[in-house]
Amino acid sequence: MALPGAPAIKALSDSASWAVSARPYVVAQLPTLANKTWDAATTSLNALHLLYVDTNPFVLGLGFSIAAGAVFFVLAEINKNYSQVDRMWSILPAFYILHFNIWARQSGIPHARLDLAVLWSAIWSVRLTYNFWRKGGYTIGHEDYRWPIIKEQIGPVAMSIFDLTFISFGQSVLLFMVASPAYILLLTSRIEPELTLPDIIFTSMILVSIVIETVADQQQWNYQNAKHAYLKSAKLPHNSQYTQEDLDRGFVVSGLWSWSRHPNLACEMFNWITLYQWAGFTSHSILNWTIFGTIAYVLIFIGSAPLTERISSGKYPQYKEYQQLVGKFLPSLLGGFRKSKAD
Repeated sequence: MALPGAPAIKALSDSASWAVSARPYVVAQLPTLANKTWDAATTSLNALHLLYVDTNPFVLGLGFSIAAGAVFFVLAEINKNYSQVDRMWSILPAFYILHFNIWARQSGIPHARLDLAVLWSAIWSVRLTYNFWRKGGYTIGHEDYRWPIIKEQIGPVAMSIFDLTFISFGQSVLLFMVASPAYILLLTSRIEPELTLPDIIFTSMILVSIVIETVADQQQWNYQNAKHAYLKSAKLPHNSQYTQEDLDRGFVVSGLWSWSRHPNLACEMFNWITLYQWAGFTSHSILNWTIFGTIAYVLIFIGSAPLTERISSGKYPQYKEYQQLVGKFLPSLLGGFRKSKAD
């Protein structure tokens, strides 16, 4: 196999083969990438550009995620704030997809399929970044509520080890790997460059999911604003869509939240599962190595939900009833919170 650059794909299934499309490049290029990057950076911009196009795009993205993990770890340990990766969560996956698109353009590879991926990932990124921003997610000193709780439970030494292995490095690499199916889209475009109906369908599915996720977040935002105004003044907000019973409950149960306890997280997982399915479809490989990033990403959300719900159960007396009536991610067969309460 000729190095450097992208592998010469002879069949669509080769693009989803770790042995063909990734392993030779990781073995040959990743160990020397840092030194070559330093040499090129201290030479000229043209040298950096040549290194960029001559290095496999998967290796470039993986190398960047490892370097970013080191930065996150150092910042977290200096500030004792373990939310460094959280602040980049809404940016990095879209950044990696854009990287694959740019690399394809620079290398003369058809990029129409990647253009669609950039479109939806950019919308996803802007939406999620705005949602974090308006909740104060990027304010100085902000820390994800999970990490102080975990630190209290396991102690500072174990927390530093956890930060090194999972929070900083692990999650940084994860945010690259969840976007890695776009690498398969890049490779399959060399054989089938034209967009097909399935490409449009997969993109549309993700865009619809992003719209639903946006509606869910807005419903949560509206409720929380109304609740805090009510707690401050002890009066229902003017023209409030919520009753006193709703606001006394302490958590939203209307709209999409009457059918799923975490509709936004369900959509978030669906977005990246669909990207994986899209890559699997185009490569004629239902199962391929990029599934590990997708599984890990999904497990992050599945694993964080119990902690969130344990906190909510401790704060709100009716939350356990809500858990019984409404599905965690998918709608419950009971028919939703409002319908079940009416029955």
